[in-house]
Amino acid sequence: MPEKWTGRLIGQMHNEGVTYDELAAEVGVTKAYISMILNGHKKPANARKRLEDAFISIIAKRDNTVHSC
Repeated sequence: MPEKWTGRLIGQMHNEGVTYDELAAEVGVTKAYISMILNGHKKPANARKRLEDAFISIIAKRDNTVHSC
């Protein structure tokens, strides 16, 4: 069973247009592994913090790219 934080993160990813591929690249794992975590099949230590931090980092990089143009 997925944890509640995974549903919130997936919703935020959808709203911001962040893909599993982007999140996987930011964390340094495969898209399949991200999917397993977000679907509750894997529960590695610190997964919530690592994925949420990666999501924030992706958004920050996008914001910096937009503002530096």
